Amino acid sequence: MTPEGIKETLKSQQEYFNRSTRPLEEKHGGFAPKAEMFTVTQQVAHVAQTIEWFFDSAFAAEWNMDFEGMDKQMRSVTSLAEARAWFERAIHRAIEVAESHSAEEWASLFPPNPIMGEVPRFVIVAACSDHTAHHRGALTVYQRLLGLTPPMPYMET
Repeated sequence: MTPEGIKETLKSQQEYFNRSTRPLEEKHGGFAPKAEMFTVTQQVAHVAQTIEWFFDSAFAAEWNMDFEGMDKQMRSVTSLAEARAWFERAIHRAIEVAESHSAEEWASLFPPNPIMGEVPRFVIVAACSDHTAHHRGALTVYQRLLGLTPPMPYMET
């Protein structure tokens, strides 16, 4: 996968995520179907954080395994606007990482690790897309529970 291909995939993720979550407003940010579940704001913050985590790890010596610290950071976000801004920064930063490495570097294998295994580094792009899509789906359910109509993520209707 080329840096340009990674950039285009990230831009699509951004477009689909933003479009599919557009009906969610600040007043919905604290909503969660059950007390132990992520709120709307936490879902968006988690997506942003995970994009950063994947792309920060792409060429790092090792994966950040401080899941407790990352959870605290994500849960500290209390504003949907703040979470959305984090998402935009994460996409921008991921594109910078994509463009700062060659296709050959992206095709190089990860060293042994407990997250992805010894696969080409570009595999994180699909993992990131899958993760983002998973949370788009969760946020679609949240919207329906809030009485909102989620838009089609792939095109304006």
